[in-house]
Amino acid sequence: MKFIKKNELYELKNFLILWSTQSISQLGSSITGFALTLWLYEKTGSSLSTAALTICSYAPYVLMSIFAGALTDRFDKKRTMLGCDVFAAICTIIVFVLYRTNTLMVWHLYILNVVSGLMNTVQQPASEVAMTLIMPKKYYQKTSGLRSLSSSLISVLNPLIATALYSFIGLNGVIAVDISSFIIAFTTLLFFVKIPESGNDKRESILVLAKEGLMFLRENPLILMLILFMSGVNLVASAFDAVLPGYVLPNPKGGSTVLGIVTSCSGVAMIVGSLVISVLPKPKNRVKIIYLTMLFSLGTENFLLAFSREPLLWCVGQIIGWVLVPVMSANLDVILRATIPVELQGRVYACRNTLQFFTIPIGLFIGGFMVDNVCEPFMRIYGDLSILKMLFGTGKGSGAALMMLILGVSGSLICIVTGKKLNKYQYNKE
Repeated sequence: MKFIKKNELYELKNFLILWSTQSISQLGSSITGFALTLWLYEKTGSSLSTAALTICSYAPYVLMSIFAGALTDRFDKKRTMLGCDVFAAICTIIVFVLYRTNTLMVWHLYILNVVSGLMNTVQQPASEVAMTLIMPKKYYQKTSGLRSLSSSLISVLNPLIATALYSFIGLNGVIAVDISSFIIAFTTLLFFVKIPESGNDKRESILVLAKEGLMFLRENPLILMLILFMSGVNLVASAFDAVLPGYVLPNPKGGSTVLGIVTSCSGVAMIVGSLVISVLPKPKNRVKIIYLTMLFSLGTENFLLAFSREPLLWCVGQIIGWVLVPVMSANLDVILRATIPVELQGRVYACRNTLQFFTIPIGLFIGGFMVDNVCEPFMRIYGDLSILKMLFGTGKGSGAALMMLILGVSGSLICIVTGKKLNKYQYNKE
């Protein structure tokens, strides 16, 4: 069976053009983000400092999403996306100029990431609504699989390309690739993609529109519970992201190249999961699949990395932990798109972003703080105890291994407790 048939190609033409070029742009941005993480860790050697780079991106995203979604529902989606792309590109160019003139400082990156985060706050809900407007409802699961596939490819390619470019031609080459990808996406969206209007002509105040998004969630407890469940998952997953560099980079068998390979393994796993979900039939219980897949992911990867000392096992852990993420994501995406009216999607998705993603900067801070100030000092003092040495090893990085264990226990408990509550709700919108 072909992945996409000829008649589907015609019906999905606009979606495929937008999806593919935006994916290229996202790859360029991800490459720059990974390279800047390597540059920052070289400068500071701190897990918390590198985590703060992402915190600066997510903090405005979380704080302003509710209001950004209301703006999205009022303004033209295409113009909103184009404007945000331009501002993000300007931030990248500023980084390039500062680096070329040897004046790039850590605080520069933090400020620029705040600005980029604000742009993404507006662009993301606009992009979500645009995707809904240009795709037929019958293709929601298939297109969700395609979007997961592109996200997976980005996860595979971005650390490998970033590491290679950063090692051989430095940050200059990385930023040049990023700017080129922006030009491709911007030109395509401007001239070759037509996005219809959502039919929403409301002109109420931003506060009123934002309140409507929150009211919809209040009146739909299944959606609200799924969002809160994912916020717990994001707390653990983001803490893991903060811990991973401090776990791999100082390890005698680790380093920047190994970190790139280990990180890319999550993308390989997501590619497999994305291909699977794109051809799977409609499941009987989408809600159950969501929390069971996350229980499997969080209940395996963290434990395996906590107790292993070999890069091969780290890669296996990443693959096990991420292979079912596209399955979860596709089922969640179908539930949201089928339940939320398109004229409300901008403000509801924005409220979702605030509630679901506010734990990401918290998790990044907790992960980096715990490694630098709790777990590593603990292992320096008590790491000679035979049981701790056997479980987590010795030296720098052993504290990060201890933190992996804590995350594994926390993630499993979140899935078990919330899963029982989700069982009370039924989804039958299809």
